[in-house]
Amino acid sequence: MKKMRPWKMILSVTMILSLLSACGSQGNGNANAPSTPKEDTTNSATDSATNSATAPDPLGKYPETVTVTEILGYNPPEDPRTPSGITPEQNAYLKDLKEMMNIEVKYKWTVPSAQFEQKFSLAMASGDLPDVIEVDQKNYEKLKKQDMLADLTDAYAQYASPALKAYMDSDGGFAMKTFSAEGKQLGIPAFEDPFLSTQLLWIRQDWLNNLGLQAPKTIDELEKVAQAFTHSDPDQNGKNDTYGIAIQKNLFFWGFDVRGFFNGFGAYPSVGDKQSAWIKGSDDKLLPGLIQPEVKTALGKLQAWYKDGIIDKEFALKDENKAVEDLTAGKVGISYGEWWYPNWPLNSSVDKDPKADWIAIQLPGIDGPAKSLVPKIRSNKIFVVNKKMKNPEAAIKMLNFYIEVGNKKYKDKNKAADGYVYNWFNPRIANPVDIDTIYSEVNKALDANQTEITIDDANYKTVADTFKATKDFLAGDTSNATKGVNWGQYYSRAAKDGGWGLTRQIKENQQFVYNEFYGLPTPTVVEKGGQLDKLMQESFTKIIMGGSLDDFDKFVDSWKALGGNEIIDEVNEWYSTEATK
Repeated sequence: MKKMRPWKMILSVTMILSLLSACGSQGNGNANAPSTPKEDTTNSATDSATNSATAPDPLGKYPETVTVTEILGYNPPEDPRTPSGITPEQNAYLKDLKEMMNIEVKYKWTVPSAQFEQKFSLAMASGDLPDVIEVDQKNYEKLKKQDMLADLTDAYAQYASPALKAYMDSDGGFAMKTFSAEGKQLGIPAFEDPFLSTQLLWIRQDWLNNLGLQAPKTIDELEKVAQAFTHSDPDQNGKNDTYGIAIQKNLFFWGFDVRGFFNGFGAYPSVGDKQSAWIKGSDDKLLPGLIQPEVKTALGKLQAWYKDGIIDKEFALKDENKAVEDLTAGKVGISYGEWWYPNWPLNSSVDKDPKADWIAIQLPGIDGPAKSLVPKIRSNKIFVVNKKMKNPEAAIKMLNFYIEVGNKKYKDKNKAADGYVYNWFNPRIANPVDIDTIYSEVNKALDANQTEITIDDANYKTVADTFKATKDFLAGDTSNATKGVNWGQYYSRAAKDGGWGLTRQIKENQQFVYNEFYGLPTPTVVEKGGQLDKLMQESFTKIIMGGSLDDFDKFVDSWKALGGNEIIDEVNEWYSTEATK
């Protein structure tokens, strides 16, 4: 469903279209608000838990309004039923937060997600930071070194709801420990099932049918299909207005990039979001996937495809939003990406073109289906609190709130049509195994011919939303949502051959390779990572657009000289002393 900033959308994205994730809601009309929890005067802006006669209420309402400042990089609402023109400040979740807990969110600034990184860098440089911040691992490390992060140990211990604690304990506390230092909990990570990062190939079956082609299993077969999609009028409109494979200027990002393409060559340069990947060498040391020979081979094929028009001649000028526009406009029929694509943007493609029939297949490889790169831990979104914040426990209570409103008693609220935009609310943490819970519960209900979902916990809403969309899609019922919206939720989460269904098969069949490094950014990455990312992006783009393939070898030499060798040493020091093997 991002962005969509992945961790965004995405899911990622993971409860799109309702409180769901591409990470809104079902139905229309207004509903009565549920009763507000009883005010807990022990949980005030000035009282501490140690002076209270009773334990703090994780959902208790402050007697006086507590204002929490935030910043936001946002993508468009993922549910097309969201009222047009709505702004982040008008998000209905904020209204409910105020009513339930007397916490009022005020934004220092909001910008489209594409502008966030630059804006946030300026804010960090000036020290003008809000109370609650979403950061990636690099910025977490920077803020930690600058001693700008609040210690959340006591706030979490006293105020975290049982549901939040269950989420954080679901991996044995590994992620929480990763974002602590010297006994202080400095961040609350939003971690997920690592297999959410599994790369798939999304392709239009209707175009294959029009051209009498089969879904490709190898790179050579993919090339023939992509050439036909480019040159043989796959949409049968009599115009030369299509091309084969969607990519954008950020080669290794959170979506619509080429991670999966490289995996097809046995190359593992990145896990996305500009994070380099590390694979195990024959000597039990870690190697940077970015500089291995297989990457050069893959770049050579991309160069040939660029020359042939299989990829857009203007890809270097297109961000993810432009790539999405081409997908939804029917200009391109293939895209690499994760399980959530049907939820966004392919649902819009289906609504714009009723004939559009997208399917998911395992990555084509050299000799057959290829293995996807998967991280050992998926957590590049951490919620931290400014050390200057007067009420750090408010951040924990906001996390509790987001989980709470997923319960069954709120099922008639949180509708996108009423202005609830889940992907604009922070801080938010979803069930780390949310998608697998949805898949299992929905299919169990379908197999038992149930008419409604019977579970009653914080997973209710996401499961019930997907079940409703699935039933409506299979019945051709568009009274609650469009065909594309219903199909998107069904095919991303519940279909056995869909996004998560295929991902489960890849996991079960062990068709994956792990990124072996999951520690915090090393000192040299923090210092020089941006420079090395820029070097990679510029070097690879020039090669794809016709530069000498031998420039890859020059890139490798420069990468090593500008800090890569130090990073190799630092990563292997971590691997030998801290990694769980």
